[in-house]
Amino acid sequence: MNVTLVGISHRTAPIEIRERMNIQESRLAAALSDLVSREGIREGLILSTCNRVDLAVSAEEGAEVKPLLRGFLADYHRYDVSAYDRYLYWLRGREVVYHLFRVASSLDSMVLGEPQILGQLKQAYRAAREAGALGGTLHEITEQALAVGRRVRRETALGTTAVSVSYAAVELAKKIFGSLEGKTIFILGAGKMSELAARHLVSSGASSILVANRTPSRAEELARVFGGAAVPFAGLFEHLGRADIVISSTGSPEPLVTRDRASRLLAGRKGRPMFFVDIAVPRDIDPAVNELDNAFVYDIDDLEQVVAANRKQREREAGWAEEIVAEEVQRMMRRLASKELAPTIVALEQRLERIRAGEMDRFRGKLGALNDEQREAVETLTRGILNKILHGPITELKNGADSPEQSAMVQLIKRIFGVSD
Repeated sequence: MNVTLVGISHRTAPIEIRERMNIQESRLAAALSDLVSREGIREGLILSTCNRVDLAVSAEEGAEVKPLLRGFLADYHRYDVSAYDRYLYWLRGREVVYHLFRVASSLDSMVLGEPQILGQLKQAYRAAREAGALGGTLHEITEQALAVGRRVRRETALGTTAVSVSYAAVELAKKIFGSLEGKTIFILGAGKMSELAARHLVSSGASSILVANRTPSRAEELARVFGGAAVPFAGLFEHLGRADIVISSTGSPEPLVTRDRASRLLAGRKGRPMFFVDIAVPRDIDPAVNELDNAFVYDIDDLEQVVAANRKQREREAGWAEEIVAEEVQRMMRRLASKELAPTIVALEQRLERIRAGEMDRFRGKLGALNDEQREAVETLTRGILNKILHGPITELKNGADSPEQSAMVQLIKRIFGVSD
């Protein structure tokens, strides 16, 4: 199995290097066609995201893959990639299977358990198939990597808990409201973290967005992004009572929402709860608001505690996921080895059977007239000898099926027994 992978990721290189190695989606089909058209390359797969670029190929036995991949990268990027050698990782055989299975399971992601990578690998697989770049061993490995990723999602809770402040806000909101369908969000102070939290809330079902910012143009800009409405900062309390969820991140030195103001807001909502996500430092929401019925206030420290607890949970789940990956890698290697060894074993058996049959023909005259029982005894005897001779090499081939030395062992046994490719 001559399968090789060269890659660069967030673990080995900073963003400015990864950007230079990126393979654009618009050029992916052409890149794949170019890759597999190179002499010695049978199959190719390119996974290119903001956090990694992985090129995997299946090559003819004996092909020197490293220079082929270096040449492809140099031609695609139009510069000598040797300057980036220290950022690259090179994997062979079993290492490629293990790497792709972990990538698909989100065990190698910047955010452990993030769900996007499985979809990105699926897109890379689809693009390679459409380009005619898959159809053999690498096809099987990639297909199984996707299945392993799905199994990890199904059998562990690796990706079910929030590990960012913005996701934690969504998780808490869901606990308070059950469903976020139709809920109104008020963004108070149009900072980046507020925007990100609002984006996650909207993707979870919240429908209406109001924005207030000391700079009106920024409020209007953010409102346009979400299809919402900007409201004057000076009159924000005229609109704040409409909000189910308030995300606040202003630069105010004093709390904007005091206990008294919150009490009046809640009275106007007639028992409907309000959820305050206070990302500001100093805080925008008076902690005493939390003492009121139907008011729920979480500041940045509260959210970080949720995130920290969830990270620990993900790390525990990652242990189970790693066990699944190890089990699946072993199963995959046995399957590939069995498939690759089958032609060699058949050829070996046929080679020795031809020798046996030839010797039987040569000595038939010397054996004289044999009855059916005697002929059967001689056949059984010679076949038994042949099987005993074959037992040793076939056992060695199967036992070393997933070892790095397998290919060399196969070639050695072929030479010893005179088996041609």
